[in-house]
Amino acid sequence: MVEKQTAGRDNLGKFAPKFAELNDDVLFGQVWSREAELPVRDRSLITITALITGGNFEQLPYHMKKGKENGLTQKEIAEVITHLAFYIGWPKAWSAFTIAKEVYGD
Repeated sequence: MVEKQTAGRDNLGKFAPKFAELNDDVLFGQVWSREAELPVRDRSLITITALITGGNFEQLPYHMKKGKENGLTQKEIAEVITHLAFYIGWPKAWSAFTIAKEVYGD
């Protein structure tokens, strides 16, 4: 079961209330809760891959921690980043490994 997300409202609720609502209620409330269609472990893997591919490293630590909680192992994350390196570029992979080491430890 996916926990109730409040990060949107906590961080942007007053500044961008509709965006906060969509983040918390639709993305994390409706999409992430569709576990029968796609388990949260797989959603984490897809999200982490998309963030690395796009170079969106600001959100990566949160999603790597969630991925770890959702069952993604250090070996799996290392393999994903290694595989991606050849498609998205070495610098993005290197940056992702820096974050992965912080989340999973050495």
